[in-house]
Amino acid sequence: MSFDASHLGEFELIRRFFVRDTGARSGVILGIGDDAALLELPNGSDLVAAVDTIVAGHHFLEGADARSIGHRSLAVNLSDIAAMGAAPLWATLALTLPSIDPEWLHGFAAGFRDLADLHGVTLVGGDTTRGPLTVSVQILGGVPHGTALRRSGGQAGDLLAVSGTLGDAAAGLAFLKAPRRLARSDVDELIRRFDYPTPRVQLGLAARGVARAAMDLSDGLVGDLPKLAAASGVAAHVRVEQLPLSLALRSAESSQARALDLALGGGDDYELLFAVPARRFAELQAAAAQLNLTLSAIGELRSGEGVTYSLKGGEFLPRVSGYDHFGRASTQITV
Repeated sequence: MSFDASHLGEFELIRRFFVRDTGARSGVILGIGDDAALLELPNGSDLVAAVDTIVAGHHFLEGADARSIGHRSLAVNLSDIAAMGAAPLWATLALTLPSIDPEWLHGFAAGFRDLADLHGVTLVGGDTTRGPLTVSVQILGGVPHGTALRRSGGQAGDLLAVSGTLGDAAAGLAFLKAPRRLARSDVDELIRRFDYPTPRVQLGLAARGVARAAMDLSDGLVGDLPKLAAASGVAAHVRVEQLPLSLALRSAESSQARALDLALGGGDDYELLFAVPARRFAELQAAAAQLNLTLSAIGELRSGEGVTYSLKGGEFLPRVSGYDHFGRASTQITV
């Protein structure tokens, strides 16, 4: 794709790459093109809002594929919506670019649009400006009044359950930063997990009314679980041998200790962590299976405070920490 971009100003850029006919999309009274969007929330719903910013060199590698950046910018927000048990509806996009590159914009818009279409999300506004490559997306969704999942609902005795597998995205990032001789199929799968995270929106919807608490794992289990435990006013215990590890990760990391480090401390998998009553775990596990997902029990909530870990019955102390933008991080690139 090539054409003269010298004439492409802010408003032409928006029109060319981001304006689409929303037709009769639900709730959009007025979309892109005015000072603000006008939206109508479904009757009896609570509004759910989240926003994330991703920055080149911090959340994705410099020179990363534009399509994957577009996908990621929306996926990280959809994951937050999923953790609330909400249905995504609309998004706004603020895009800061060092220069106008039509080919890059085409790829970015395609990655964003494909994921938006998959989840029924309409882009209803935003902004563009010049500067270091930075993408901010706000997601808006709805949930029946009073039914949203929160971090604060967990109770002592609840099982801790996690969707999918952990550590894959961190392993993919590690390979991108320092390539090694690995089976191509394993490499491709791990890199795909980093470049194209899959928000578990449908599982979040299925968990509403079943799980007591939930959050998404964006900063690694050891970074995120303490937040859920503290919000719920309980302690948490994890049996490390029960962490779900993919075949690709097990193949790529011959050291079990290294694989566990990635599963515990690596962010970017965007799996969901639930606190679910033991008597309802099988129900949620069956719902995950209907979505071709695994759901693994990895521990439980207990009375008290703090988070403890064990490995095959013995005390285990993680060697890694979760991600903190202004503190010590387990990886250099994560959200």
